[in-house]
Amino acid sequence: MPAIKFYCPRWGSEELNWKDFARKVKDAGYDGVEVYPLQVPHEKYEMLEQLRLHDLEFSLLHTEMKEGKDVKKYYAALERNLYELATYQTSDMKPQFITSQTGREYYTMEQMAECFSICDRMSTETGISTIHETHRNKWSYAAHVVKAYLQKFPSVQLALDFSHWVCVSESYLEDQQDTIDAAIQRSVHLHARVGHIEGAQVTDPRAPENAEALQHHLGWWDKWMTYLVKTNAEKCTITPEFGSYPYMSFKPFTKEPLADQWEINCWMKGLLKNRYTQTLNPELEKLESII
Repeated sequence: MPAIKFYCPRWGSEELNWKDFARKVKDAGYDGVEVYPLQVPHEKYEMLEQLRLHDLEFSLLHTEMKEGKDVKKYYAALERNLYELATYQTSDMKPQFITSQTGREYYTMEQMAECFSICDRMSTETGISTIHETHRNKWSYAAHVVKAYLQKFPSVQLALDFSHWVCVSESYLEDQQDTIDAAIQRSVHLHARVGHIEGAQVTDPRAPENAEALQHHLGWWDKWMTYLVKTNAEKCTITPEFGSYPYMSFKPFTKEPLADQWEINCWMKGLLKNRYTQTLNPELEKLESII
């Protein structure tokens, strides 16, 4: 059974300073954090110091988009940003990996090949691997386009987020099992958010009206965990990634959320920790035939 580490998203808690946020994360039982730091470079040293003091791992997000229309400018921005993210380390700690929302959905396969080449080169130069999130408006926006990429680019590893594919397809991907299986076998990190066929985030996964969506996602995540067990993976990381506004539904004419983002992410962490370290652990061997 791989060692499972749960990361807390910084997304939605930006109003907290890093000292308070790190303490809250540690008290909630997380092993690390996932953060997009390039919008707040002034927080860099405070972030690293508080993560060290609270003995928290971290991964970094890259979501560059503004240069997307000019692909040559995008290449330069991608390389520049990955270099900058690689500086988020000290003598005794560094990012576990960088999760990149890479390219755009309208880039050609040849243009994406250059993006992947930049990421691979940067991973080699910095010693920090770059993985690619399955995400709307990126090359990986939908299940039906991803399989060909995985076949052509064997070095591409994924941060798996099925919620985007469900939303784009307006289905629970019942007829795209081959792509799901291929993606599972290339994924090293999981964004545990539950989407539905009309959106990338249900209001609250605990609610009975969202049970169908939750069960589909749990089934996919079970397959991923089973594959990791089967291949003797040493470690895996999971970020419960229910988001704040505008992902979180709000009451009309206000920004009052319909549910508590922090509470939901903690609930999801508890659900999966129990599922994969206690309840489901004895059953995983029985599920290997699925993959």
